[in-house]
Amino acid sequence: MQVFGGGETATTLMLHVIDGALHYYDRQIVEDNIYNRWFKLNVVHEVEASMLTVFIDGKEKLHVSGRGGESHYFKFGVYAQNHDSSFMESAGRVSGSSRKIRIIN
Repeated sequence: MQVFGGGETATTLMLHVIDGALHYYDRQIVEDNIYNRWFKLNVVHEVEASMLTVFIDGKEKLHVSGRGGESHYFKFGVYAQNHDSSFMESAGRVSGSSRKIRIIN
């Protein structure tokens, strides 16, 4: 999941899986043991305050500063990078930004 539109970077938020854990960029773990289960992902982007909050299954897991930029948009889906899973899927709706995701290793 990505929020595009950073000041110095292309994104102001990027979440992806590394070794079975959901990470904020390639740094901080947001949720461990993410494979083989559905989870609900909510992201709140407070543009004027330049703050982002990530919720997994209704629990706040990450609260970080934005990366600037004047125009932002959300991009949902599952995208393969290094050491990707053999099966990934995403399902849900965008309304207040609610999304369910399952990644199977």
